[in-house]
Amino acid sequence: MDSRDLTPPGPSLRRRRDRHGRGLRGHLIPPPLPGYRTRREIFDEAVLDATAPLLERFGRRLEHLQVAVEDVPPSDPAPWEPASVPLARLFPADREHPPRIVLFRRPIETRSTSPAELEILVRQVLAEQVGSLLAMDPEQVDPGAWEY
Repeated sequence: MDSRDLTPPGPSLRRRRDRHGRGLRGHLIPPPLPGYRTRREIFDEAVLDATAPLLERFGRRLEHLQVAVEDVPPSDPAPWEPASVPLARLFPADREHPPRIVLFRRPIETRSTSPAELEILVRQVLAEQVGSLLAMDPEQVDPGAWEY
């Protein structure tokens, strides 16, 4: 019976290509180019960019606010929600949890046709949810979101 060493080869012995000398040579798109980022990363960045000015503007009133992103809304809407696909959902604060806004990435991306339109729509949806939380009109929360 043949005994073999089953320990993985060290970094110098590991093959980087297949036996014909082919294989992955590097990234298909280099990191500095825009195509390197995924749609999820682009959406998360748009949410962060839209949230930061609101947190600065309303400081203490939104200090415990949590903003989250989910891909799609749950299939069972709440009884008070319309039958259409929601773009976001607000969970008010209770004794155990701070207030939370959840933005749904796929429905928002579906309704926008360009990166600029995505940023505007994220700002508008976030302003509507913060307005509901603070009992304000969305236009008062983020006046610049409706100027386009």
